[in-house]
Amino acid sequence: MSREMQDMLQTIDIEATLAYMADELKPRLALNPIMIGVHTGGVWVATRLHRALGLTDLLGTLDISFYRDDFTRVGVNPQVKTSNLPVNLEDRHVILVDDVLHTGRTVRAALNEIFDYGRPASVSLAVLICRDGRELPIEAQVIGHTLKLGKSEHIKLVGPEPLVLTLQQVAD
Repeated sequence: MSREMQDMLQTIDIEATLAYMADELKPRLALNPIMIGVHTGGVWVATRLHRALGLTDLLGTLDISFYRDDFTRVGVNPQVKTSNLPVNLEDRHVILVDDVLHTGRTVRAALNEIFDYGRPASVSLAVLICRDGRELPIEAQVIGHTLKLGKSEHIKLVGPEPLVLTLQQVAD
């Protein structure tokens, strides 16, 4: 595990990063957006952004477990949480929030689930951490921090209070 990367993670001020992300999202408020967080870390980030932006519609949450393209590799007993989209998505602007954008597969699964609920006017992606390793042509419109990691290094958000970034070493 890269000691340098672990030290860098400890210098990231999550509160300041969330404030920056909220400022970047403010121009989208004119569109009266719905905010949706992806379980689990994305919901924690979305909760904080939702509060900072003073959005009036309830926060939506997605569990993409059954939409993943690697569902059979994850196993037959995923930890499934409830998806909750409390408002109609038809022709609404959506801010989709996740903690880490890596391969793009989680976002693809989230988009598939969102479109099962309706056809939004637009979807903007906001992520706390954007890292290298994209496998799908997906990009975030609002990024808290960008990191370059080794192939076997993964970032995990631990929370919900306080939110802490950790570096994990995984087998290739």
